[in-house]
Amino acid sequence: MNARRILVIGSGGREHALAWRLARDPEAPELLVAPGNEGMEDVARRLPGPAPHGSALAATCRREGVDLVVIGPESPLAAGLADELVAAGVAVYGPGREAARLESSKWFAKEVMREAGVPTGAAEAFSALEPAHAALGRFGPPWVIKADGLAAGKGVLVTAERAAAEAFLADCLEGERFGAGGRRVLLEEFLEGEEASLMAVCDGRDFVLLPAARDYKRAFDGDQGPNTGGMGAYAPSDHVDAALEDGVGRRIIAPVLEALRRRGTPFRGTLYCGLMLTAQGPRVVEFNVRFGDPESEVVLPLLDGSLGRLLESAARGELERGAVTRGAGCAVAVALAQEDYPGAAREYGLIGGLERLQGREDLMVFHGATRRAGGQWRVEGGRAAYVVARSTTREQARARVYAALAELDGRGWRVRSDIAATQGGAPAGFGPVSGAVPGRRADGGA
Repeated sequence: MNARRILVIGSGGREHALAWRLARDPEAPELLVAPGNEGMEDVARRLPGPAPHGSALAATCRREGVDLVVIGPESPLAAGLADELVAAGVAVYGPGREAARLESSKWFAKEVMREAGVPTGAAEAFSALEPAHAALGRFGPPWVIKADGLAAGKGVLVTAERAAAEAFLADCLEGERFGAGGRRVLLEEFLEGEEASLMAVCDGRDFVLLPAARDYKRAFDGDQGPNTGGMGAYAPSDHVDAALEDGVGRRIIAPVLEALRRRGTPFRGTLYCGLMLTAQGPRVVEFNVRFGDPESEVVLPLLDGSLGRLLESAARGELERGAVTRGAGCAVAVALAQEDYPGAAREYGLIGGLERLQGREDLMVFHGATRRAGGQWRVEGGRAAYVVARSTTREQARARVYAALAELDGRGWRVRSDIAATQGGAPAGFGPVSGAVPGRRADGGA
């Protein structure tokens, strides 16, 4: 069955990119979004009111004749929305609650990786402050501390300062900084290397790898400042070749799918692998259970064929591997973020000129947290929008995206100026499954 009407759940830049790409499938499906945002209205029809849940969403799907639901964000997956839709007879792309624990609990992900023999850093979990403080001597400096649960990509601290590590532990375990998501924390092994993100579309047994991406998590140029959900990205990564991809598929994705299948919770959806390419080979930093943000904004424009057929076949458990192919070229995305991001905004920002960028060949604008305000767009959240350029080379795509950003005006927003700048280094192949590697470790989160 080819999905003729597809509903995308979510309202961010990732969901805009998904709707934009699905609308370009050869079958020309009709796209609906819930709740969506005003910037998505050029590619999809927004359902009125807040995004429905559970039985209300299933009723909406029946009323609207929806053939496939694609769940974008992690929160509804962690809450079991896919299970509820499947139970109601609605085709859905996205894992059930139990499989989604790969993202909603970093400790669960570590347990699955140990069971599957997947290479990752050593870690210990703590729910009380005193034993967590006592363990700091075993893990650093520098220290890698993660909130166990969902924290919108901000629940990670990497620091060489013990006082900062202790303060973060106290904020999580006693200060409720991340609510329930921070009531357990992980201390993790410190790894050195180049970051890469690989996403696999999975049907429970089989998978298709999408082009590798590189994202930028720190708030400011030079990878300085606090962790964010992502300030930009490019694809494909020049640190991931075909041999490394094959190794990731064999040593990471296939064993995890098998482990979850043995547990009776087959994974049907996008398995996002956040990797550190160390001198001993790739190590898993984290798993996400949905398309990455901002990785989707640069990976999806590089796909040819029918993304809807691929996702629908994965949801059905019969993956159509040839539904998409990789197109030529590179893509670069830069986030327009409110000027205080990831902190709380002091006032709303305004972005002028986004409409002038739309409609140009190989230049896209994906809205995340914006609202129309006269002739401008008001910044409604941390990452308001992404400007994305596609070209033959990464250097050309980067030049195009920054030239486009130079045409914008307004106030109360900023961008990083070093997204997709040339970097050195080269990854190694797969080495031993375990073993600490001292040195700098980039942040987790997507």
